[in-house]
Amino acid sequence: MANERGNLNNSRKSKDERPKVKLSKESLREVLGLYTYLKPYKGKFIASLVFIALSTFSTSLFPLFLGKMIDAVSPGASIPGMGAGNIGNQVGFNLKDIHWSLNTTLLLIFLQLSIQTVFSFMRVYLLTEVGERSLADMRRDVYRKLLSMPMSFFTEKRVGELSNRISSDLSQIQDALSYTLAEMLRGIFTLIIGLAFIFWISTKLALVMLSIVPLIAVLAVLFGKRIRMMSRRAQDQLAESGTIVQETFSGIAVVKAFTNELYEIGRYVKSIYSVVDTAISNARYRGAFISFMIFSVFGAIAFVMWFGARMIQSGQLTIGSLTMFVIFSMFVGGTFAGFADIFSQLQKTLGATQSIREILRSEGEAVELAKEEVEPRFVLQGAVRFENIAFSYPGRKDVPVLKDISLSAANGEQIALVGPSGAGKSTLANLLLRFYEPDSGTLYFDERPAKSFPLSQLRRQMAFVPQDVILFGGTIKENIAYGKPSATEAEIIDAAKKANAHDFIMKFPEKYETIVGERGIKLSGGQRQRIAIARAILKDPAILILDEATSSLDSESEQLVQEALENLMKGRTSFVIAHRLSTVRNADKIVVIDKGIVSEMGTHQQLMSQNGLYRKLNEMQFEFENITQSPQRINTD
Repeated sequence: MANERGNLNNSRKSKDERPKVKLSKESLREVLGLYTYLKPYKGKFIASLVFIALSTFSTSLFPLFLGKMIDAVSPGASIPGMGAGNIGNQVGFNLKDIHWSLNTTLLLIFLQLSIQTVFSFMRVYLLTEVGERSLADMRRDVYRKLLSMPMSFFTEKRVGELSNRISSDLSQIQDALSYTLAEMLRGIFTLIIGLAFIFWISTKLALVMLSIVPLIAVLAVLFGKRIRMMSRRAQDQLAESGTIVQETFSGIAVVKAFTNELYEIGRYVKSIYSVVDTAISNARYRGAFISFMIFSVFGAIAFVMWFGARMIQSGQLTIGSLTMFVIFSMFVGGTFAGFADIFSQLQKTLGATQSIREILRSEGEAVELAKEEVEPRFVLQGAVRFENIAFSYPGRKDVPVLKDISLSAANGEQIALVGPSGAGKSTLANLLLRFYEPDSGTLYFDERPAKSFPLSQLRRQMAFVPQDVILFGGTIKENIAYGKPSATEAEIIDAAKKANAHDFIMKFPEKYETIVGERGIKLSGGQRQRIAIARAILKDPAILILDEATSSLDSESEQLVQEALENLMKGRTSFVIAHRLSTVRNADKIVVIDKGIVSEMGTHQQLMSQNGLYRKLNEMQFEFENITQSPQRINTD
């Protein structure tokens, strides 16, 4: 439950409370590093920036034409020229002195809107295409890098956290590429053009407006920041109450067994009422903010209109020009307010960028990502030797798991690894697959050090059948073919037959095209095991690793799986980690691991003739099975 609560809270926080990073040279350099993904699409990217500028400029013409339309019906409307020094007069053209008829102005407005429509469409289309394509390239590289990371990386990271890097962080970067960047540039262009127009219309009125609007914008940002902070707190508390519900229903049997219904109700009520308190407190701020904005915005408009009306009375301004001014002032004010949100989004993007860049810079395993066959010089015969191996997991170096382990397996030999839980059996399997490197000692394959083999070349010749079989959410055929993606249908069916899986597969209506569901949930434990064995048979490995492959099965499933395993182990070097000692009595060599060392080694007969750990484990298990044996077993198939 604690893990579920942590995952839920982490998921919500990563979405709603992405860490913001301060702007600095280093953080900006990180962002610019990701913009290298735009290089393949730089032509379209530059074109999109041009269309942003054109779209912003064409939008700014609308208030101008609207003002000219009003002046067209205002008797005696005229604006004094800008003087001998203005640029318009120098070229024999002054926009202020131009007057159009009502109909001409309307046509110009629709022409402007038509052109703006094209510019806006091209801006959105091009920037979205560039953003999506560059993001897909980025996702590919991040996913490739994650898949190449060593197992130690995955033991330290949560699956939810890694999924979040690919989804939320990259989506945040996508927003920066396709939305935040566009909005920032559009805001800059709007600000420059808007300020130019209001100063062009009336410098005096512009100075009056600029003395008011920035103050309102700053206060709005401060209010907004406080409201967002309290909204996040309410979301935190709501998520906490949701976690209580999830925990309670997941562990409902425990709740009822301990008659703790009242306790859980009290816990939930306390949580939801804390949400109420925060929401009410937030409502006060939101109410004050809305009231302040209504008063400030409308008051500022009224003041600017009053000042402009006085200028109209004195003949310094026309009604149309005042209309233009008010609309441009709204553009400028809105842009000022929008920059706060853009800045906040940029800070979040910097945080997401650092996470992604950290992954891309990480050093992964030297795996071959190209589809290559095993090179002849790296083909394994199957002999394995552990020489004085010692190992501790990276996250707990103070706890030695293996201490001076030495054992060997000849080509085609079946080695059983037995011993108490936590003795180090699965760790040996991890070292065989080179998920980890030993702290000391050497692992040999065919009397060659393991490090002399490229990692992918080595793993291509090994197969692993775990106790908890992981199937992917596709078809049975796809899951078997995972052992050899290029396999023909005949090869897949042959592998299924050898794994005792063909018969139950053919009973499904869709046969090999049956969807197994998430993690193979639609199949029984025995069926999943046989699919995994078929996958291993199809791979045709030189070395096979079985990690308690029959420990959780009923007797009938165990018998079918055991037969399939015997087919799989023929002619291959096999390492069998066994919990049920009865399944490994015929092994060529039984290795007893205890407290990180080899305590005993030999055949079943040899070890049973000694008064050692193996014999004690065997006798204890035999007695336990006799006590717990039930007259009937449920067939999970």
